[in-house]
Amino acid sequence: MPQVSIRNTLLAVMMGMWGAGCQGPSETKATGRVPVSAQALQAVLPYFDQEWAMRKYWEDGLAEVATYDAERIVYKKKRTFEFTQITVKEEFNQQFNVKTDDYKRADLFPVMKINQFCSIQADQYPYHYLTSLFFRRDQPVALFKMTSSSQEWCGNTFKSIIDDGVNFEMWYNSYWDGQGDGNRDLRRDVFLEDALPYTLRTLKFAQQPSFDFVVLDLQQTNQATPPVYYQAHLTTSEAPAADAPQPAWRVAVALAPGKENVYWFAKTYPNVLLRQTAWDGRTLRLKSTRRYVYWPQ
Repeated sequence: MPQVSIRNTLLAVMMGMWGAGCQGPSETKATGRVPVSAQALQAVLPYFDQEWAMRKYWEDGLAEVATYDAERIVYKKKRTFEFTQITVKEEFNQQFNVKTDDYKRADLFPVMKINQFCSIQADQYPYHYLTSLFFRRDQPVALFKMTSSSQEWCGNTFKSIIDDGVNFEMWYNSYWDGQGDGNRDLRRDVFLEDALPYTLRTLKFAQQPSFDFVVLDLQQTNQATPPVYYQAHLTTSEAPAADAPQPAWRVAVALAPGKENVYWFAKTYPNVLLRQTAWDGRTLRLKSTRRYVYWPQ
């Protein structure tokens, strides 16, 4: 074969290999692990009001601050404390994936932020927890971002979950031996147990929905253990008058045999969480709610 022909053949082969190397990975990533999670979330969307957070109620710049009398077992004892949940609309920018300071940017999109804070006094020292949950404003079911941290005298623990468009990716840093720091992929077809006080507010209550779904176990802890997934079942009913201080819907989430969480939501919009009981001894009972100027001028 003439040298020119050989050279041209080799060049063609090399160009083909280069093209395959550049294009192959992106094509694999684009198709990998998407269908199962997307289908699973699509299956439950009809039970939720996708427009719940789109109402003008959230347009005034005020935050909803709900304060609860709470209980939680710490070191095998029931501890009483205050638990605060803040719900507010924010504008995120895509570059940094956080609340923007520049409202003239072209990459803004609205989210709902839910902050959960508590300080629990134990026998020796207090525990502090802060969890921030973010949902795209028009998507009350699929978590967009979460950060959760704990601080106590033994050390700090921090966890974050980001929706990368394919899976949830968790990054963690813990003071516990055997945990340290690292990251792991999570299933994307899940509801976070921490987020249920917000997500379940958007149910189409009048239809009294009942369905199966996957729940990721509580992340507001001081550890970064591997995730536990529950194949849960949800039922909705009208709450007996004695259950809540006002007309309410009762939502029961059976996580596993002997593990049931129950949530009571006001019938009137914005369907504030009135009360919660959890299988592990956690309880919430609404103490007060107010609209608050969240960012002082």
